[in-house]
Amino acid sequence: MILTKEPKIGLALGSGGARGFAHLGVLKVLRDEGIPIDFIAGSSMGALVGCFYASGLSIERMVQFALAFKRKYYLDFTVPKMGFISGNRLKELIRLFTHRKTFEELDIPVAVVATDLNEGKKVIFKEGPVADAVKASISIPGIFVPEKIDGKLLVDGGVIDRVPVSVVKEMGADIVIAVDVSHVKRNEDITSIYDVIMQSLDIMQDELVHHREIASDVMIRPHVEQYSSRAFTNIKEIIDIGEQETLKHVVKIQTMIAKWKETNELER
Repeated sequence: MILTKEPKIGLALGSGGARGFAHLGVLKVLRDEGIPIDFIAGSSMGALVGCFYASGLSIERMVQFALAFKRKYYLDFTVPKMGFISGNRLKELIRLFTHRKTFEELDIPVAVVATDLNEGKKVIFKEGPVADAVKASISIPGIFVPEKIDGKLLVDGGVIDRVPVSVVKEMGADIVIAVDVSHVKRNEDITSIYDVIMQSLDIMQDELVHHREIASDVMIRPHVEQYSSRAFTNIKEIIDIGEQETLKHVVKIQTMIAKWKETNELER
């Protein structure tokens, strides 16, 4: 008797600010095409979307939230010592949408990537409160006050690992689908310190990914570079582009799954 083993599929969702809403289009297509997701690793916006999804929030509800999102939701300004925005309002929003879950309570195993400012190292969260880890992963340095967890001073995961492919592989994924949405928008209007920091991060991360091979099995790169990472406008278009780009990869993903199953048949 031949038993067919199913491959474990991992999704690596990258950073990219507002452009990260393209991840919603990716998730929608994978769901509609019946492609399972067994593990998720996320940096920054990828961590936010991944944890919302794994906490049981439907894609339709996430789309509604994305379309209604305004920057005022997280603009709790503070005395600028280590950041202009405390992020407490945003953390409470994350708690609300993830139902105050811990990683252990999520429907899908998720790993969230943050950057340790003191050690200059990658920190990976797989247990404990989801909201704390996601807040750390999206804390843009210079904009948000860093998150303090276990004595570590933590900022945006995209600083050290823009698309965390290696993280989802370590979780046990047999096939890795990566989503990269963080490309530099050229000739961007830069008029504030916020613009300077965000554009600088985009440039740094773009350069970093050119010098580090992202060894995923499938790389999805939605063409959202014409949109600003910091302007929460054109969200519907960004989601649609994520959907359209993922549709181009469906056959390849399904073929890879079929081939993996063929080579991993078990005799009984």
